[in-house]
Amino acid sequence: MSAVVVVHGGAWAIPEDMAKASVDGVKAAARQGSSVLKGGGSTLDAVEAAVRAMEDNPVFNAGHGAALNAEGEVQLDSIIMDGRTLASGAVAAVKNIANPVSLARAVMEKVLS
Repeated sequence: MSAVVVVHGGAWAIPEDMAKASVDGVKAAARQGSSVLKGGGSTLDAVEAAVRAMEDNPVFNAGHGAALNAEGEVQLDSIIMDGRTLASGAVAAVKNIANPVSLARAVMEKVLS
């Protein structure tokens, strides 16, 4: 069975001047996740890799592109879930974390151990 990786870049009206960069970014994130699967990684590994690609891309409102809170600080939230087991991990309002999805995964795995 072949896998399909689907990524979306947010639910908002993307300004025309950001449209190409947004489409390019979701394609790059999907390719990253697909590459992990093709290399033998798990679906959870692929999801984490795709989200990390978006967190590392300043076009998206995640990671480097995050919106500032009322105090002008970057605070990030993330959740990840293993659809096979329904295990999940989440973090909220974290600061100084480059990839909160990886921290959320670590929380999930720590809870399971």
